[in-house]
Amino acid sequence: MTSLEHEFPDDLPPDDLWSEALGFESSLHAAQLLMLLDSIELYWKDRADFFAAGNLTVYFSPKQLKNEKFNGPDFFVVLGTERRPRKSWTVWHEDGKYPNVIVEVLSHSTKKLDQGLKKQVYQDVFRTPEYFWFDPETKEFAGFRLLGGRYEPIPPDSDRRLWSTQLDLSLGVHEDKLRFFTKEGTLVPTGRERAERLAEKLRALGVDPDSV
Repeated sequence: MTSLEHEFPDDLPPDDLWSEALGFESSLHAAQLLMLLDSIELYWKDRADFFAAGNLTVYFSPKQLKNEKFNGPDFFVVLGTERRPRKSWTVWHEDGKYPNVIVEVLSHSTKKLDQGLKKQVYQDVFRTPEYFWFDPETKEFAGFRLLGGRYEPIPPDSDRRLWSTQLDLSLGVHEDKLRFFTKEGTLVPTGRERAERLAEKLRALGVDPDSV
């Protein structure tokens, strides 16, 4: 038992709680989350010190289970933790760690919550260093960094991308999707895009990728 767990009641809920997160808002919402998750998992394929998830509940208070049922972020990354599958992220069983980066994909039904209450919780309770939101329909995109205990807007670069000091990557809109970019400006590919690029290179060499 960690020192953090002593701060909670003895009858803590188990550490294998199932996520209470709701289903995807739309096909655009689902595609966006899967793209973020796929690309970061591939980019950090050799790392074992992070956890990334989409549409997964973050349990941060035992009382939360009885009262608020506060569903988790659309997409989040926790650094300095073990890379393994989880049914949910339960803070009191994860050494008190909260997400380092959160991305909310806005929709008509969640926009007010994401830009209001959730932003306040991520700032004041989670103390998450960086928070981003993106609307796949309107392409509204913004990011905030925790400075002096308050979220301040992250200024865009010349390509209208926002730098994440936590991920050492930029976030920006590419072909109507929110994507990751390296500091050199290179798009971080998904697994499918990587396979397509490899197939193109093989064809250029006169090799049929379907025969390899």
